[in-house]
Amino acid sequence: MTAQSFPPAVFQSFSETADPKNVAPRLAALRAEMVKAGLDGFLIPRADAHRGESVPPGDARLAYVTGFTGSAGIAVVGTDRAALFVDSRYTLQGPAQTDTTLVDVIETGQGGLSAQIGDYVSVGGRLGYDPWLHTPGEIKDLDAKLGDKITLVASTNLVDAIWPDRPEAPVSSVEFLGHNRAGKIANDKIGDLQATLADDHADAVVLTLPESICWLLNMRGRDVPNTPFVLGFAIVPATGQPTLYLDPAKITPEIKAALQGTAQLVESTGLAADLKQLGSDAKTVMIDPATAPQAIVTALSDAGAKILERRDPVLLPKSRKNQVEVAGMIEAHKRDAVALAKFLHWFDQTAPAGQTTEIDIVTALEAFRREDDTCVDASFDTISGAGPNGAVIHYRVTTKSNRTLQPGEIMLLDSGAQYLSGTTDITRTMSTGSSTAEQRDRFTRVLKGMMSISRARFPQNTSGAQLDVLARQHLWQAGQTYSHGTGHGVGAFLAVHEGPIGISPRYPLPLEAGMILSNEPGFYKAGEYGIRIENLLIVQPSTVGDNYLEFETLTLVPIDTRLIEPTLLDPAEREWLNAYHQRVWSEIGPRLTGEVKDWLKSATSPV
Repeated sequence: MTAQSFPPAVFQSFSETADPKNVAPRLAALRAEMVKAGLDGFLIPRADAHRGESVPPGDARLAYVTGFTGSAGIAVVGTDRAALFVDSRYTLQGPAQTDTTLVDVIETGQGGLSAQIGDYVSVGGRLGYDPWLHTPGEIKDLDAKLGDKITLVASTNLVDAIWPDRPEAPVSSVEFLGHNRAGKIANDKIGDLQATLADDHADAVVLTLPESICWLLNMRGRDVPNTPFVLGFAIVPATGQPTLYLDPAKITPEIKAALQGTAQLVESTGLAADLKQLGSDAKTVMIDPATAPQAIVTALSDAGAKILERRDPVLLPKSRKNQVEVAGMIEAHKRDAVALAKFLHWFDQTAPAGQTTEIDIVTALEAFRREDDTCVDASFDTISGAGPNGAVIHYRVTTKSNRTLQPGEIMLLDSGAQYLSGTTDITRTMSTGSSTAEQRDRFTRVLKGMMSISRARFPQNTSGAQLDVLARQHLWQAGQTYSHGTGHGVGAFLAVHEGPIGISPRYPLPLEAGMILSNEPGFYKAGEYGIRIENLLIVQPSTVGDNYLEFETLTLVPIDTRLIEPTLLDPAEREWLNAYHQRVWSEIGPRLTGEVKDWLKSATSPV
């Protein structure tokens, strides 16, 4: 089967939506609106009101104005200067997509907004922002950084005013998970949440994150790409039924029937009145200052409510997967492993010829995944980086950037899928021929870091921040590192990037049994190649003793041993790798036939 015989991809588009030529007229139009509004600057975040990694087309305001399509960033437009702030993942993508003669691209950290925003607004000026797109935490932090030099002003969204063909809000079907997929009925989850509210002496909580609402009510949707979200808001009282606020077009008799006895349904326009009522009744309302829109907090405060700031109380319970969710994730990874085995067999047959493009690779992998009728989407846009493109950490291939993989180049492929049973995320770095001593050294050090996390045993109350160094230590010994986190939480048929836990210095929460995380150290040499190896792990009680935890690997796909420098592996690492490959063979081999099965047998042979 050749690359040309695969059906076109449906989970991912390869069109280049960014056009730097659009930046100048859109900045001019926005500045005209700023004059009308009496503003000297305006903030344009990547986020929507629900803080999702994927946003509906009509909420892609940052991309509309600046051309930048990454999953994180913010722009400030002043009267004569503008800047786009991105983190280290997008320092190459940002300048490539915007007009750098008009927009400065500035690298900034992932925590809080940059104080440099103030450099683009005149002293004494008024900086406008849409309160539905910023959190109280962001605004408070930025206000402190700007001091008394610049005044922050809540405003209507000026980008919407200059976007004549802005897409309508999404309306997709809503499904509800049975007990065989959710593992816990919605009313029990609500009861647990209400017990938390009682402990905190809160009368209600406002939920704004779609993953929290969807998990709580055991529902899923298709409002955004890659993640089965239903976009809406919810108010959960300390007693009684929650209220779910949805676009009226989504409120069908079927949804009403499914939620009967669990939650009330109200059109989204009713949220404002209910927030005001909470204030009028002098209720204590819990909100998450890191995720809730400032507009909601303002509405509650102005109406007289007492604000109780807490992390979204659904996030932590959601991260502790129950036995049914774990079983679903295990099955999803086995299904994914079958697709990856077929793909990697195809890759080894075709890539060395030097005629396979990055788009061919994405299309082929999706086709193999879609052979399983429970695969309903990709869990994110596939990162298909050939040679130097592999060094772009969040590279997205387009028809403009599409590159043919040359024999001898390293291929980095980071991908995932949404199966009805669970969510997957896997990165493999593949050989296409000869490799250099440096490439084998770096690959092996990345692998050693990945294995160090996989093999870790640690006492309870250990955080991902404490474990992060295990993945980096081997690269550090060679004077190298990587600029992204080692791992993130993963949802069960929900968001592939899920808080509040992870493996990096910014995740201080202790890991607990049932949590699922990625394990993905890497190395990137700009302009030459990138390396990343990623498996998903579940936290389990450890066999070494009470009060200890360890990881079990969920991903069951071979690691390319042709890129390993064997002399760098110690006996325990070699033993782990061979045992892992033996497990891949024993669990996935029986699901395969013919040449693919033969390929897997060879790919999992001992090192």
